[in-house]
Amino acid sequence: MNHDVPPGGRISGFRLARLLGEWRRRGARQGSADLAAAIRMLVLDGRLPAGTRLPAEREMADALPVSRTMITAALDQLRSEGLVASKRGAGSWISLPTGALGIAPDTPLVGHSMIDFARAAPPAIPGMTAAFDAVRLRLPEQLTNHGYYEHGLPELRKRIAERYEARGLPTSPDQIVITSGAQHALALTLRLLTGPGDRVLVEQPSYPNALDAIKAVLAIPVPVAMTSTGWDLAGVAAALRQAAPRMAYLVLDFQNPTAHRLDAEGRAELADIARRARTPLVIDETAVELDLDGDPLDGPPPMASYAEDLVITLGSASKAYWGGLRVGWIRASTEVVHRLVSTRTALDLGSAVFEQMVLADLMAEPDRALAARRALLATQRDVLMAGLREHCPQWHFRRPAGGLSVWCELDAPISTRVAVVAQNHGIRLAPGSRFGAHGGFERWLRLPYVLPSDVLRDAVRRLGLVAASVTGTTMPGETAATMPVA
Repeated sequence: MNHDVPPGGRISGFRLARLLGEWRRRGARQGSADLAAAIRMLVLDGRLPAGTRLPAEREMADALPVSRTMITAALDQLRSEGLVASKRGAGSWISLPTGALGIAPDTPLVGHSMIDFARAAPPAIPGMTAAFDAVRLRLPEQLTNHGYYEHGLPELRKRIAERYEARGLPTSPDQIVITSGAQHALALTLRLLTGPGDRVLVEQPSYPNALDAIKAVLAIPVPVAMTSTGWDLAGVAAALRQAAPRMAYLVLDFQNPTAHRLDAEGRAELADIARRARTPLVIDETAVELDLDGDPLDGPPPMASYAEDLVITLGSASKAYWGGLRVGWIRASTEVVHRLVSTRTALDLGSAVFEQMVLADLMAEPDRALAARRALLATQRDVLMAGLREHCPQWHFRRPAGGLSVWCELDAPISTRVAVVAQNHGIRLAPGSRFGAHGGFERWLRLPYVLPSDVLRDAVRRLGLVAASVTGTTMPGETAATMPVA
C-alpha cells in the first residue's frame, strides 16, 4: 500500500453522510462493522475514488452522528483491508490495496465467494469462440492496411444499417459511427451537444453510468420521474419548456432500471413534444434486442422513425452479445455523423478492428445468434422472480418483458442498509440511490438475472436473510447460526 499523502480532493463530513445514506442496521450492536461496509461499498462503486481525503474523525462523528469510538473502529477495519491509509499530521484518505480486496466485485461465484448482484451484464453468447476463430483466419486481409477507421469498419456499419432496415427504419452505412461501447458513444454525443452548465433531461430513475457521464462534462441532469406504468410525457413536455435542456437522454426499450418500454403511440407523442421544443433526443437502445416475450423485430419502431432529424440513437454489443467486445455505435443523420467524427479525433482515432470483425460475423445472422440468449435470460428471470416470492415475499415487483433486471420495491426505505449488510452475506448490490440523479430511491433495488440459475437461487436465499436482518424479523426456519457469511 502506498502511504504517501495523495494529491486528491477532500470530502466533507456532510457530503460523506449524504453518500452513505441509511447505512446502519436497526438495532445493530456493532455499528462500526456497518459503517466500514458502507464506506467499502462507496469505494467499490467508484464514488469514493482513491486519493480522496476523509474528514477528521471528530467531523465524521458529528456528521453521521455516531461516537468517535465507532469511527475509529471502522477506519481501523478499512486500514486493515488496505482501503484507507493514514499519516500522522496529514489525516486519512482512500487508498487501494496492492493485493486482492477482501471483496471480489467482478467474480460471480457461489459458496462463500462474493456474488455480483450489482452488474447487469451477462456472459458471452454461445458461439462467441467460433466467431473469434472464424475472424482470426480473415485477419491477414486487414493487416496490410493502416487499421484506422474513424467511422468504423465498413462491413460492421453495413450489418448494423441492415438491422435497422429489418426493424423498419431505412438506414445507410453512412449514418453509422462505430464506438468503443455505448458509454463511449454517449460521451461523444455529450461532447458534441453540451458544454459546462448545460442541462440534460433524464429519466428518474436512470442508468447510473449515463448520469456519471453527464456530470463528467459538467452538464446538469434534469430528472423527470417515471410512473408506475412508464413515462410521464406531460412531465417531459413541461421540463423541456421550463428547463430548456440541450438534449434528452432516454432508454425507451426496457428502460434501465425499471424495464418499461414505450409503445408506438407514446413514441409518436414524444416526437411531437421534442419537435415543439426543438430538443435533440439521445435514445439508448442497448437492450433493444433483449425482448424476452416476443421478437425484437415486432417491437415498437425505433424512435428515429418518428423524428429522424432530432434523434441520435446509441447501440451496443455489450448486453446482447458480450461486454468484452467493447463495441457500440451511433446512428444519426449524415450531417451529425460528420460532426461526431470531427469531434472524435480529439479523443481517439477509431475502435479496435478485430472486435469489430467479430461483431460483424455475429451480426450476419443476428436472430440465430440471439435466440439462445433470450431463451436463457427468460428462464433466469423466472428463477429470480420465483426466488423473490419465496424468500422476500414482502417486496413487490412487476414482471419485466425484457432487459436484464427486476426493479424491486422494498417494504421500507432500507435499500442502502440492505446493500451494506448484503456484503457480509456474500452479495454485492447497487443501492437504489445509484439510479437517482440526486440520490433517493431508498425503497428500491435493481436485481439482475444475468447469473446462472443456481447462483440466482443462492443469491435470493441470502438476500432473504439480509432483509430479515435489516428489518429485525426472522425468516421461517432460519436462525442466526445458519446465516452464511462471506
